[in-house]
Amino acid sequence: MVVGYIIPILVVAIVGIGGYVIYRFVIYDYLCNKAVNETFRKYNIKKTQSQIIKEYHESKGETISEKEVSHLEKHYRQKEPEQFLAMYDAVRDKSKNTE
Repeated sequence: MVVGYIIPILVVAIVGIGGYVIYRFVIYDYLCNKAVNETFRKYNIKKTQSQIIKEYHESKGETISEKEVSHLEKHYRQKEPEQFLAMYDAVRDKSKNTE
């Protein structure tokens, strides 16, 4: 009798946890990426997220690995999307000042 209640509860729990994991690690990142790319289109920025991060750190005189770029890209995309515009502006202003 009790097994009749436990099995459906376990199935629902597994489906719920699986749905949350898929949302959190796949769908949420996709939506964040789409929002950042639409912001780039809105401001007519022709660079990718990773290009902006690389150029910003190069302009500061820092070397950064591809793994660090990928990690920062995901972090900024999900938690601080406005940082892309700030970094882009900093690189653009620095290039204008050197001309």
